[in-house]
Amino acid sequence: MYKAQQDTFEDRPPRLTALAAHPQPPKAMTAADTADSGRRSAAASHRGASAGTNPGADRIARSLSLLQEHLPLRRRLVHAGDLIFEAGVPFKQLYVLNSGSVKLVNTAADGRNQVVGLLLRGDWLGFDGIAKGRYGCSAQALEIGEIWSLRYDALMDAASSQPQLLQVLHAEMSRAISRGRDAMLSVCTLPVTARVAEFLRQSAASLAARGLRNDQIILRMSRAEIGNYLGMTLESVSRAFSSLARAQVICFSERGRRMIQIPDLQALSDFIQVEAQVQAHVLPHVPAPRATLQ
Repeated sequence: MYKAQQDTFEDRPPRLTALAAHPQPPKAMTAADTADSGRRSAAASHRGASAGTNPGADRIARSLSLLQEHLPLRRRLVHAGDLIFEAGVPFKQLYVLNSGSVKLVNTAADGRNQVVGLLLRGDWLGFDGIAKGRYGCSAQALEIGEIWSLRYDALMDAASSQPQLLQVLHAEMSRAISRGRDAMLSVCTLPVTARVAEFLRQSAASLAARGLRNDQIILRMSRAEIGNYLGMTLESVSRAFSSLARAQVICFSERGRRMIQIPDLQALSDFIQVEAQVQAHVLPHVPAPRATLQ
């Protein structure tokens, strides 16, 4: 079993085989290149956000800076398909994504896999291991990136003298809960095409919150994995993308169908709202049961 404490650049942990493999980036980067790039990105984001250009990027930069200042961190370069930690491994560390993207995969006792999260720069990983002392799901890199690991006991010790660390921890836990709630709301209340549109809208919002371009999205997950995440079949996801393109709320880049362009974010949001309203009118109204006097 892969050990989650393994943090060297040279070692490569095993890959999840139950889900589709991801294409490798066209050009490999060295550990030094990626680490330097991550540091430059963090510094640039912090400078831009400090000027009031992006509150979300400012928050992420301040959180990362706070961790660097008060905690011993281990940096690790990951490539597409690398495991960051595996379900069932004893919990000792939390992880922070400094660059790249990561998916969270939950595995049932009978071997069924479910993608339960898609995380970007500034997001924390490993919260599900706190309660039971073991990670409840696996985390897998979707592209080249940098992961910071910090021991949970060291975080608690540092938080006793630096309350800001505890505030950051609680805020990130709250955001993780909100992401899960929003994903559940989408799956349970939206028709399939609107579900894919909402996935793209949320992805664009996440990029915008990090000060990144959000009118063009690179899909790091395959359509099968997107369907797994949204509770849809591969065929339904493909049809939904085609329907969105026909409605002209998205278009595909000439560089491939993993590159999605969103000409007008408001038009995408309007499409979701209309589809949700249609769904609400199609579903039969079930009257609430009347209370009976005892």
